[in-house]
Amino acid sequence: MTDTFITPQGRKIAYHLTDGTGPAVVFLGGFKSDMGGTKAVFLEDWARQQGRAFLRFDYSGHGESGGEFTDGAIGDWFEDAQAAIGLVAGPLVLVGSSMGGWISLLLARYMPERLAGLVTIAAAPDFTEDSMWASASEDQRAALMADGQIALPSDYGDPYIITRRLIEDGRDHLVLRAPLPLPFPVRFLQGTADKDVDMAVALRLLDHAQGPDMRLTLVDGADHRFSDDRCLALIADSITEVIARL
Repeated sequence: MTDTFITPQGRKIAYHLTDGTGPAVVFLGGFKSDMGGTKAVFLEDWARQQGRAFLRFDYSGHGESGGEFTDGAIGDWFEDAQAAIGLVAGPLVLVGSSMGGWISLLLARYMPERLAGLVTIAAAPDFTEDSMWASASEDQRAALMADGQIALPSDYGDPYIITRRLIEDGRDHLVLRAPLPLPFPVRFLQGTADKDVDMAVALRLLDHAQGPDMRLTLVDGADHRFSDDRCLALIADSITEVIARL
C-alpha cells in the first residue's frame, strides 16, 4: 500500500517505507521515472530479505505523487527528497539513479551528516546545463526563452517537455562547478552502452568529487536502464560493500 505525506512546500509525495535495521537504504529515481521501476522494486525486495530499512518515493509530478511534471524543477525535487528522507531516522545509504544521482549529490553537499554511503547508477549531475542546454540549437534556445518550453524527443515514450524554469533552476543547483566533498564510501556505476549519460560524465564526476573511498565501475554493454540481472546484482553488491566499509 502506498503512503503519502505533504512536504513543507505543500506538495503531496507518495512513498513506500520498509522497516528494518539501519543504515536505511533510500532509492532516488530518475527524470520522469517512478518508484515502480525495476531497480526500485528489486532493491525493496533485496532490502526486505536483508532485514534492512528501505525507502522509495516519487518526486512531485512523477508516478503517484501530486503535481504536474512540467511545474517541477531540480530544486523542487531536491526539496522533495529532503522531506522524504526525513521519514527515516539515523544514517542513510543513498542509491541515486540518473537524475537521482544528481539529487543524491545535492543531499551529500547539504546534509553530509545524514549520509553513511552513496551508490550512483548512471549519475547525471548538471544534465539540464551540460546536456539539455548545451545540445539545444539556437532556434530551440530562442523558443525556450520566448515560449517557456520546448519538446525534445525521448527514447522512452512521449517527448520530454523541457521548461525554461527547469533550465534556469538547474543552474542554481549545479554540483560540478564547486568543490564536492563525499566523506563516506561511494560507488559510481556506469554502463558503457549508455546513450543518455556518456561515460565521460562518470569520469568527470570521479575526477571532480573529493573523498577517501570512491570507486567507479564500468559495465561493458550496459545501457542507461542498468536493469538486467547482472546490473541489479552489482547494485546490491555495491550497497553491501558500502555498508561493510562503515
